[in-house]
Amino acid sequence: MNSNWLTSSFLKSTSSRREVARGAAAMAAFAVLKRAGPAYAQSEQPVATKAIPHSGERIPVIGLGTANDFQNRVNGAERDRLKKVVDGLLEQGCKLIDTASSYGEAESVLGDLLSDQDRAKVFLATKIEDGGGKGGLAEFHRSLERLRYRQVDLQQLHNVQNGQQDLAPFRDWKGQGLCRYIGVTTTFKSDYEAAEAVIRREKPDFFQVDYSLADRTAEKRLLPAARDAGAAVLTALPFGRSSVFAAVRGKSVPEWAREFDATTWPQFFLKFLLGHEAVTAVIPGTTNPAHLADNISAGRGRFPDAGQRKAMAGFFDAL
Repeated sequence: MNSNWLTSSFLKSTSSRREVARGAAAMAAFAVLKRAGPAYAQSEQPVATKAIPHSGERIPVIGLGTANDFQNRVNGAERDRLKKVVDGLLEQGCKLIDTASSYGEAESVLGDLLSDQDRAKVFLATKIEDGGGKGGLAEFHRSLERLRYRQVDLQQLHNVQNGQQDLAPFRDWKGQGLCRYIGVTTTFKSDYEAAEAVIRREKPDFFQVDYSLADRTAEKRLLPAARDAGAAVLTALPFGRSSVFAAVRGKSVPEWAREFDATTWPQFFLKFLLGHEAVTAVIPGTTNPAHLADNISAGRGRFPDAGQRKAMAGFFDAL
């Protein structure tokens, strides 16, 4: 973890995250000086892992999303920065990277950035738009070509809309060794009912959904459905498109958050999600190595229990 509070003035690439950091900088620096020993001790702890219910395989709870920041091919310093983020994720004990065929050039960018990495150190997830048939298979092969991989760890149907969606083609691709796991995703409230129906009937290995402290709609039906189906859950938009940082601008992390080792706002927001029994991993996106380190620090130490998560939600709602 990169010194938690000493780097809080450098928190997020979005303006809201930077403003939050500036507002808390003085108090943060003082806090680090008071407890430098415990802070650095925590940084030496391994990132927690959670099991994929259908297999028992464990994956680190912090991943990397590529929905926005990896969409364009870049060179020089810009490429070096992306490379540092991808390498930093793996060097710090994490491995999950999530992308999609529809994310511009993100698959090709990742194929380049991961070309010198040990395949065993990466858990690579992607998504396709076509729900099956020849079109879906062609899209899948295009993804593999762009990623420079013969197999991805997770192939997902992106933003499932049809409650009768059949995942048989995905299971066939899994049987052929093109992927190790299959899943579905949604980030649209209008599709939640369809997503729930597919999860309960098809019982995919993974389910990805938008979920943050600012938007807890998924808790009502989707997370219970995923738990009942034995689906691992990935949380997209864990910072709610930066809305959570806007809500706490100029405020300090509450003292009681230290009970679950949260001393920065990114830790607070990500630990809230990871404290939910159904959530397997969070996938915040960033192209900033310092922000990556702060995100990864949320995977270390304790997570809040049900009572603490209730207090966190109450605190946030009262802002």
